[in-house]
Amino acid sequence: MNKNDLRVVKTKQNLHVALTKLLKIKPLSQIKVTELCLKAKINRGTFYFHYQEVGDVFKEFFEEIMVDLKESYDEPYRHTDILDVEHLDPKTVRIFHHIKKYEDFYNIILSHEVSTEYYYMLFDEIRKICIEDKNAVPTGKPNEYLYSYSANAILGLIIEWYRHDFQESADEMNVHLVNILNRKI
Repeated sequence: MNKNDLRVVKTKQNLHVALTKLLKIKPLSQIKVTELCLKAKINRGTFYFHYQEVGDVFKEFFEEIMVDLKESYDEPYRHTDILDVEHLDPKTVRIFHHIKKYEDFYNIILSHEVSTEYYYMLFDEIRKICIEDKNAVPTGKPNEYLYSYSANAILGLIIEWYRHDFQESADEMNVHLVNILNRKI
């Protein structure tokens, strides 16, 4: 079956939404295929046609979100080869719009009730984005500590925003980030 088939797309979307709802009330390890199917309004046969276990749904959804995160991170580079943070327009920053788009997911990942495994998965993905960013290391020399520092800086902003219940707009967070990068705070 074609993965772009509308039925497949809708089924996977329903599963992602259902999984998010269930993760708000219990850890991934306690979610059963039956309850996920019930919540997503699909039958078990359909589930097993696409997946082997609930963790596969989480992995797929996580990867989808990380692709969107990477695209959001890269947005300021779309109009330039080298990012000049001194002239960075906050309107070109899209990372916080991404967080807002997947706010339910980030509320789960950053919650005190979930395993730190989720945090490290997110950290590793952001770190990977930093490694791929040719502007992340000013000297041009790869530096494992600097990549980790940069990833944690991004996560720090996201966590602080989470602690404030995402009350500030994504645009306000863009301004915070640009001000931090330009040391105006």
